[in-house]
Amino acid sequence: MHPFKLLAAALLCSATATFAAAPKYLILDHSSAALLDNAAAMAIWQGAVDEKMQARLVKLYPVSKWGFISQVEGGFTDDKVCVVTARVVMAPRIVGNRLVFKPNKMATTIGSQAGATREQCQALASTKLKESIASVGSSLVTP
Repeated sequence: MHPFKLLAAALLCSATATFAAAPKYLILDHSSAALLDNAAAMAIWQGAVDEKMQARLVKLYPVSKWGFISQVEGGFTDDKVCVVTARVVMAPRIVGNRLVFKPNKMATTIGSQAGATREQCQALASTKLKESIASVGSSLVTP
């Protein structure tokens, strides 16, 4: 084969690798639909980690070996107090889209708000999920 064709093929391969999208972690959400639906949880995950932190995180914990599980639960007590618990777990990934529940890092945040409406309770759930994500992220990568 001609050296020119080999060089062109090598450049083409390296150029496509350079412009490839950043790798994404497998994220599974098991939240209560009354507090936080899956689309809202994924939107929170997308906005929670900036690009600089993502790059450092991927170097230390490869996407092919790690993933995250989130869960937001709660509701109203008899006294009309909104109680929310949010948990984020970093777990090992096995073949395909499966995670093993052997947590490497875990964070749980708890919050309550008296006299809250349903929308205020959902906002509290979103806030607590953001706090849990930030807690796990800061324990994995130092700023």
